[in-house]
Amino acid sequence: MNPQTATLAGGCFWCLESAFNRLEGVEEAVSGYMGGATDHPTYQEVCAGDSGHAEVVQVRFDADRIAFRDLLDIFFELHDPTTLNRQGNDVGSQYRSAIFWHDEAQRATALEVIAELAARRVFDRPIVTEVAAAARFWPAEDYHQRYFEHNPRQPYCVYVVAPKLAKFIQRHAARLKPGA
Repeated sequence: MNPQTATLAGGCFWCLESAFNRLEGVEEAVSGYMGGATDHPTYQEVCAGDSGHAEVVQVRFDADRIAFRDLLDIFFELHDPTTLNRQGNDVGSQYRSAIFWHDEAQRATALEVIAELAARRVFDRPIVTEVAAAARFWPAEDYHQRYFEHNPRQPYCVYVVAPKLAKFIQRHAARLKPGA
């Protein structure tokens, strides 16, 4: 086993967490906050935009089973990296696109993937994903963990998370954990 950690921000953490938790090689994806100045931020503080944190998912994975680059490829499929401080109707710096790297290899890989996507013109607009050193991770409140699984009928889950997740499952069926 080759345990590593990736921390990614791509809008609301409920969608990213649900997708990454289904992947073979991912031990756990945890919703939380990173990149701000407030200690022990609350969801309300983060949503108000006062703390400077982004909603993130911290992914613990076995790099012998799934590569960091593969996680980034999926990350870029799951959100729009071309909208500054926004994902759909979610607006504010807490919804920014960011890759918080944990070592120099992750930083180099993140910059490489972004450059490749830009060169291939995968997106119609420039990628605005922030690439920054990982800071202290603050796990989100318990009710945010595995939110989609516990609240599949909540309107945001029905109209935003479920369609993204269905597309993800269809595209990556061969990479999913059994029963996912």
